[in-house]
Amino acid sequence: MEDALHTYETDDEWAEVTGFGLSAYLLISLLILWLAHTGERWVFLLDHANLAFHEAGHPVFSILSDSLTVYGGTLGQLMFPLAAGISFYRQRATLSFAFTVLWLGENLFNIAVYMADARVQLLPLVGNGEHDWTEIFSRWGVLQWDTTIAGFARFVGWVLIAGVGLWLLHRRAAQTK
Repeated sequence: MEDALHTYETDDEWAEVTGFGLSAYLLISLLILWLAHTGERWVFLLDHANLAFHEAGHPVFSILSDSLTVYGGTLGQLMFPLAAGISFYRQRATLSFAFTVLWLGENLFNIAVYMADARVQLLPLVGNGEHDWTEIFSRWGVLQWDTTIAGFARFVGWVLIAGVGLWLLHRRAAQTK
């Protein structure tokens, strides 16, 4: 069992990867990958949470600056898995860290869908109906690259999810030697 209060000093002190934990990660990540790339591209539980964090991010970041308000949604959406991931990394809580990286990667798939919609604006929007990524990409002068940038965000999501899966496989194999 992972000790939530212990901060490990070396790489060798990461919590053990059990066969069940590894299997759970692989099965859940495959399910999430399938859901994120089929149909409506919506992972029910995660994307509802992501949407709540996104919407909460707008007013939180607007406190700092009006110009940050539009970025606040995506920043709010990314802050939670990043904060959890950093905490679990510091604790060397192997599976907890892996699942937060999975959450972060899936979050990037969700953000990529929103980015790719910047020019066509077909997605139903929450709130006042302004499209964050249309505004952001217009500010940056890259609106014509919306789908390319979205593809890169999706690629990074894949790399995170696959990378942490390979890391878990490596750790499990090293433990069984």
